[in-house]
Amino acid sequence: MKKYIILLVVGLMLSCDSDSTSNSDSASNDTGKAGSLARFTTYNDYLYTVDNQNLNVFSIVNREEPVKVNELIIGFEIETLFNYKEYLYIGSQNGMYIYSVQNPEQPEYLSDVQHFTACDPVVANATHAYVTLHADIGCGTTINILEIYDVTDVVNPVLISSRNLTKPIGLGLYNDYLIVCDDEVKIFDVSDPENSVLVHAINRDAFDVIINNDTLILIGENGLYQYSLNPNSIQNTEELSTINI
Repeated sequence: MKKYIILLVVGLMLSCDSDSTSNSDSASNDTGKAGSLARFTTYNDYLYTVDNQNLNVFSIVNREEPVKVNELIIGFEIETLFNYKEYLYIGSQNGMYIYSVQNPEQPEYLSDVQHFTACDPVVANATHAYVTLHADIGCGTTINILEIYDVTDVVNPVLISSRNLTKPIGLGLYNDYLIVCDDEVKIFDVSDPENSVLVHAINRDAFDVIINNDTLILIGENGLYQYSLNPNSIQNTEELSTINI
């Protein structure tokens, strides 16, 4: 519960920074400012949230009086929600689901992939979806891996890469780099998604990341940590600030 409260607060803080929603064409918005463990996202004038088995749709045309307009059963043990443009990527303990919100009040099921029972956040861009499966109390597995799917055809996701990690959880995309919270914060070059390469690591214990332009926010049990990112030299991450919690 503490994790979700921290993520909600940070997501709301960042949303105040921008007049656009997370379907924007900008790279920073496409990576999702709410983080990979978030259970809510926005698209145009709609707010989407997930609970244990449902996707809930709210109209926020009137921001002071949101109106619930739809509720869809997705599955069981739904955990995370991430959107890239008009697509929702929904992580559960049993798999990943992809929905279209071209009709924002009527999300349309497109596809899903199933895996061993595991805790499962997901982020995506126009061509690939990145999923971490990790062992955690209540997730029912000892598996700890990073999976990469080709989603060029969103109705037919294809697993193209899998690599073992230590305890991966939250993750985020920054240009051609994937940042993963593991036993440390690991940065992979995924310019060739079939052959990800570890290129840098940050010695921090964090469970999720939020990328806001060239700023990396690491979210841990005991604080928030801000770093600057250099797109021309990813190894030169500079710590900017720490907020102890």
